[in-house]
Amino acid sequence: MSGLSHFDDHGNAHMVDVSGKDVTDRIATAEGWVKMAPATYDIIAEGRARKGDVIGIARLAGIMGAKKTPDLIPLCHPLPITKVAVDLSLDPDLPGLRLTATVKTSGQTGVEMEALTAVSVTALTVYDMAKAVDKAMEIGGIRVILKDGGKSGRFEAE
Repeated sequence: MSGLSHFDDHGNAHMVDVSGKDVTDRIATAEGWVKMAPATYDIIAEGRARKGDVIGIARLAGIMGAKKTPDLIPLCHPLPITKVAVDLSLDPDLPGLRLTATVKTSGQTGVEMEALTAVSVTALTVYDMAKAVDKAMEIGGIRVILKDGGKSGRFEAE
């Protein structure tokens, strides 16, 4: 109908049947950022946030987010995730944090949604941890920058 795989011939949403696909190694990396006031950046960089270690807690939240993706996104398949790596790096030019998440599996469908969810939950956790001092933080740039494995092959963002 629309060419979108999550709709059947009648336009109804459905979970894609991946049972006929080969099990292959899959990987996806997503990125994003949280922009903040310079004073907020300093608080996080110096480890002075009242709620604790913003970077460490946000990293753990991102990992948990990747694992919970099928609970949050209705048509995502539960997958045996074999690795989740979340990286937060301080960027004084933003000012803020640059986020990346890489997710791996061996399965019949990809892990792009898990990587995107990991970055999103990481960003939301940074916001939650620092909102007491900076409600104007901005979250953005969330996108898949790498996807590999499966029938469609490799994708790398420019």
